Amino acid sequence: MPIIETNEGPLWKRRTSTRQWLIWIGWLIGICIAAYAWKLISDKTIWFFVQDAPRQMVDIATRMWPPSFDYMDKLWGPVWDTLNIATIGTVIAMVLAIPIAFLAARNTTPHKLVRAVALFIIVATRSVNSLIWALLLVVIVGPGVLAGTIAIGFRSIGGCSKLLYEAIEEINPVQVEAIESTGASRAQQMLYGILPQILPTIAGVGVFRWDINVRGSTILGIVGAGGIGVQLNASINVLAWTQVSMILLVILGTVFISEYVSAKIRHAII
Repeated sequence: MPIIETNEGPLWKRRTSTRQWLIWIGWLIGICIAAYAWKLISDKTIWFFVQDAPRQMVDIATRMWPPSFDYMDKLWGPVWDTLNIATIGTVIAMVLAIPIAFLAARNTTPHKLVRAVALFIIVATRSVNSLIWALLLVVIVGPGVLAGTIAIGFRSIGGCSKLLYEAIEEINPVQVEAIESTGASRAQQMLYGILPQILPTIAGVGVFRWDINVRGSTILGIVGAGGIGVQLNASINVLAWTQVSMILLVILGTVFISEYVSAKIRHAII
């Protein structure tokens, strides 16, 4: 029985038999879908490996200790590449995201068709993971930092544009109307009436996205797109587990520092 809150307190209301049956049928369908999905997973799972997983985990952990601290001399360059990929990729994304956001916002787009194209770009770039972008770009521009930078930039356009165009749609229209009353052009209205209102959002989105991209750029090297992931992939391939543990520690430290820096910057901005 559902409960309806009234001024006099909760009121119990009996469900009709039809509604009750629909609820039970819905639960039955949900359970059947879950059972079928579990069967598909179970049929394609080699349970021997699952049972042996704890022993393998302990074995790998034993091989990874202690970390190879001497290997750190070879990681400074890849760490720097990783930070460059994240930073330059974020800059590229923000430069492209700002005009796309203005085209996607209802109150600044010149035409509905233009807004549809801008929204499509936002959805398309958000839908493709940076690792997939990197796979494609490694084939197009070759392996290295350039492919990783462009991949991070493409992946970030959609997320940045979405947050920015929502901020544009939520601005105070009074300031824009005041500038419009002076005879300002459409571009001047955007430049002096809208842009100042969303500058804190632009800064916050940029810093937040940079923090995300630092984490994402650590794995792009697995597909040859530069960064510390190249060393991680190479060490795993040769079963150099002490080097792997050292690389994982470096990645953890890099992400922790980027989180700390981005939090401080966001706090200073906001």
